[in-house]
Amino acid sequence: MVAICSGIRAAYASSCPVASAANLFLWASSSARAPTFLRRSNSRVSRRPKAMASAHPSQGLPSGMDPSMVDEYASQSKLLQEFVKIPSIGKAWVFTSKDENASRAMVSVSQSDLLANKKRSFLLNTHISKSSSKSVSFQWSPFPVEMSGVSAVVPSPSGKKLLLVRNAEDDDSPTKLEIWGPCQLENEIHVARSVHGSLYADGWFEGISWNQEETLIAYVAEEPPQPKPEFNDSGYKKEGSSQKDFRSWKGQGDIEDSWGETYSNKRIPALFVANISSGEVRALKGIPRSLSAGQVIWAPSSSYSLVFVAWSDDNGFQETPRKLGIKYCYNRPCALYAAADPFKEEADKPSTDSNKGDTAALVKLTADLSSAFFPRFSPDGKYLVFISAKSAVDSGAHNATNSMHKIDWPTDGKLEGSLSVSDVVPTVMSPQDGCFPGMYCSGLLRFPWLSDGRTMILSSAWGSKEVILSINVASGEVSRVSPQDSDYSWNVLALDNNNILAVSSSLVTLPQMYYGFEDSHTDKPCQWDWQEISSPFPKPSDKVSSLLADHKFSVIKIPVSNPSDKLPDGAKLPFEAIFVSGKDSASSPTIVVLHGGPHSVYPSSYSRSLAFLYAQGYNLLVVNYRGSLGFGEEALQSLPGNIGSQDVNDVLTALDFVKKRGLIDASRVAVVGGSHGGFLTTHLIGQAPETFVAAAARNPVCNLQLMVGTTDIPDWCFLEVYGKEGKNCFTESPLADTLTQFYQKSPISHISKVKTPTLFLLGAKDLRVPVSNGLQYARALKERGVDTKIIVFPEDIHGLDKPQSDFESFLNIGVWFKKYMSK
Repeated sequence: MVAICSGIRAAYASSCPVASAANLFLWASSSARAPTFLRRSNSRVSRRPKAMASAHPSQGLPSGMDPSMVDEYASQSKLLQEFVKIPSIGKAWVFTSKDENASRAMVSVSQSDLLANKKRSFLLNTHISKSSSKSVSFQWSPFPVEMSGVSAVVPSPSGKKLLLVRNAEDDDSPTKLEIWGPCQLENEIHVARSVHGSLYADGWFEGISWNQEETLIAYVAEEPPQPKPEFNDSGYKKEGSSQKDFRSWKGQGDIEDSWGETYSNKRIPALFVANISSGEVRALKGIPRSLSAGQVIWAPSSSYSLVFVAWSDDNGFQETPRKLGIKYCYNRPCALYAAADPFKEEADKPSTDSNKGDTAALVKLTADLSSAFFPRFSPDGKYLVFISAKSAVDSGAHNATNSMHKIDWPTDGKLEGSLSVSDVVPTVMSPQDGCFPGMYCSGLLRFPWLSDGRTMILSSAWGSKEVILSINVASGEVSRVSPQDSDYSWNVLALDNNNILAVSSSLVTLPQMYYGFEDSHTDKPCQWDWQEISSPFPKPSDKVSSLLADHKFSVIKIPVSNPSDKLPDGAKLPFEAIFVSGKDSASSPTIVVLHGGPHSVYPSSYSRSLAFLYAQGYNLLVVNYRGSLGFGEEALQSLPGNIGSQDVNDVLTALDFVKKRGLIDASRVAVVGGSHGGFLTTHLIGQAPETFVAAAARNPVCNLQLMVGTTDIPDWCFLEVYGKEGKNCFTESPLADTLTQFYQKSPISHISKVKTPTLFLLGAKDLRVPVSNGLQYARALKERGVDTKIIVFPEDIHGLDKPQSDFESFLNIGVWFKKYMSK
């Protein structure tokens, strides 16, 4: 969700000199205790676990493997595989019918394929039967349908057509748009690379939208390749050729900035419209290349048929023409624009007297607002509703408390003069105890409306939980729809008229789908009844079920330790931690878990990685320190300028809280975190060197002085070190005093005190926190004689979320902690 990627959900991996994930699998296949899929993968490998356990590395033990932990690797590998098998629920779509008591649904499901090192996606179909007694039954299809090679699935508004996007896998192949009707493929559109590249299906720039007539599809795709200089044995060729010429080559030309992490190999996102009948594809003209378009939707009955979001290249604090990293970064200025459908006749296209030519048809809708995204039209077309991260843009924090706004859409569809933007849900600064803490929205349904046409349903963070909210866009009333007496996390999947299909889970409970009915027979506003849906998934193994059942969790409020009088009231409110424990928590070792960001949150929802860790017999203390999402804007904004001190103190305060209540064994505590969570992990082992017996850090920020010149988000360094003043002093050439301040705020400034054995898990292609950051710190620890292990994934980025990376990283974390916490 945020700039410095949240949590430790991503992976960790292989290095110099430790074997890669693939090699680890081959080694594990030699053990009788390894998972069966590993044993089958290489039948030629010798199966003599006892001999291997005592073998010298030169006799078959992988480089970097601790001989004393071989059996632990084998047993934990088998357990982790049990968790990896469990599928996860993605999106869902509900299709209504003329029968009010029946509808259909389609649910996307994913599952990790470790051997192929990819995630496989499936679609499950179900028939929904409703009765007058507010009960519902789901009849699932017996088998899922695999979406092999499919980048996006987008049903039409009526549910009678289905778009499947198959992005090209190489530079010579076309992008394919498949239009499916009932039981048949109606059309297949092949789009040449000269028209556009792959469609964006990343959840941020992504915008794939059917018009109401279901004849056109608007979408966001990579612009076609830009011409590059061409050379042959005679020098520069003034006239290029589209034909391949083996006696020439293309040069590079000028560098063109990308949007950083995950977008380094992507060209500029541009808008296109496809006619599904003729197969013709047209680009939306008039959008300058300095704007990156995304999130396009169709407007109701307007000469300006399309509304979309655009981000300007000039998004740096000093308005320099440089793109900064945008993944997890809500502080990048953006606006809503309207444009005409390129399939309309030229004579029908709108124009203005003040701006003729191709750009005349482009209208900026939110000129006076620094941020506007996720646009949605109300069903009657009267309102254009959208989310804003103006608090993030204005403050410089990479994520902050959202607000919601609306525009009264002209009934005649003519966009003349300035449009009035009004507030629906303002930014909440300091929430009252138990009350709405503000909006923290990372996405909206394509159709988020109840039948009244005014009530929007969405998911949001609320403290350490995810909840479902209803928002009346006419009155601004906000209500919590998901159960209020539960610490479980809830997310909306789809709407079925006035009913809600949702998923709920906790750190100790697997995701379960529910169907929600609004209770109209009560005086309480927005009271909902929730019915558990029969699951289409097979039950997990008895071992996993038993491990989950043996654990419990609670959300703990932690009072702020010695709050400064200079802090605003919202920053003095208690923060939260989630405590996961087994039957003998007081005598069990504990792992402190820290999210990244720092403006993110670790919710109470199920996490396979954390389940694997507490299944080893650990307590977990998941700390949502001040600065996290879900607690109001004042608490969040109290952290910039105070990183390395306030957040560190909050973690130690939470740890003292459970220690003093006798909930944990204080002599056996480890800490793990990724990105800013890794920043905290390495700070803690330096500032509190006697507290932790082991540590693990994934792509950690260890040296801001080094990071500022290599990261895709250098502004983050200034903001988090200097607070709001960081916006004013951000520069590509920081002065020596600034670099000194960066060093003093960094974990490396405390490295001389570190004695905790530490595991580092790094992505070689990380643009957010480049691998040099973790390597420098880890090598400095080795130089000082601290037990250190470094694992680097050569092909992974900041998230480290490739299936093999994820598997190997948490396997290594589990074994590393077992080595030092079982003593």
